[in-house]
Amino acid sequence: MAEKRAANEQAQREEAASKRPKTAEEGLKTLKIHSPSAIESYAEFKRYYEPTNWDTKGVDADGERGRIIDGKKIAEGIRATLKQKIAEKVENPAFEHRKPGLTVILVGENAASKVYIRQKQKACVDVGIDGQLINLPATTSLEALLAKIDELNADDKVDGVLVQLPLPAGELADNVRQVVDRIDPLKDVDGFHPENLGNLVTRAPKMRPCTPWGVMHLIWSTGVNPYGLECLVVGASNHVGRPMVLELLLNGASVQCVHRFSRDLEAHVRRAECVIVAAGKPGLVKGEWIRPGAIVIDIGINRLESGKLVGDVDFQAAKVNAGWITPVPGGVGPMTVAMLLTNTVTAYDAHRRPKTA
Repeated sequence: MAEKRAANEQAQREEAASKRPKTAEEGLKTLKIHSPSAIESYAEFKRYYEPTNWDTKGVDADGERGRIIDGKKIAEGIRATLKQKIAEKVENPAFEHRKPGLTVILVGENAASKVYIRQKQKACVDVGIDGQLINLPATTSLEALLAKIDELNADDKVDGVLVQLPLPAGELADNVRQVVDRIDPLKDVDGFHPENLGNLVTRAPKMRPCTPWGVMHLIWSTGVNPYGLECLVVGASNHVGRPMVLELLLNGASVQCVHRFSRDLEAHVRRAECVIVAAGKPGLVKGEWIRPGAIVIDIGINRLESGKLVGDVDFQAAKVNAGWITPVPGGVGPMTVAMLLTNTVTAYDAHRRPKTA
């Protein structure tokens, strides 16, 4: 009996493995509950949060290694769907005729921030969002910045408000929390406001932190069942690590988070079926630590002295063991921008007004 049961279990594993998509692109086409569509509301995505909709369990050691999760391609699919939806919304005769509006506030002349903002502005143009930039001098006072946020909160044509971080050293950097908290939660397209984080904690998310929300799409694209999946989050930042834990819990994963005070990182990584790293330390996670067949999501982006961009995971070594892995760049980054756009459309839906006679 035991031999027969073992043979049946092996046959089931082999059948599940044969159905597993070989690439992330194939997964997007074949997984019955996943499509690269825009996020209009949490209700629209409830199918991801129903355990019976998933065919497979955990990570199967099917022999496939080093499959690339192409975040750029997945994000392109989301943006294409967004573009279509925005056009339909703008032309809807029942509502006022205006595009979604996103305003970014940049204080100072941080070069890296300017690069990120240009990427966001281009993405806004591509999908039909009215993106505006307000560039304030580095000498701007906290009072003046808060007044500008209040002005945007009251502007009916502004659906999303984003204050680009980091803020200049001094008074502003010392009061980041106050700045973030001043943004209207319904316009908080970064998803950093305590009210929005609280909604995620209580399993009723609205405006979700962009990077963790994007990571969930990357995990879904693999076709691996998130329910019961043993996930490890490396890094406990307010904007990525902590909300990442909450997103995984919402999707039924078994989650552990390690941080700078944790001991024996290697042992934690070796146990995990899904490793998500956001520590800002190049090569922190060694490739040989990765469990065979595991999903590896590398959120880190670091520039070496040579100018090369790398993640927090030793990519070349890790892909030998990983079943699925994100590249850096081209993995998580494009998804963060895509989720920013979708949050903006979510805010737009909450703010736009019906036409009056």
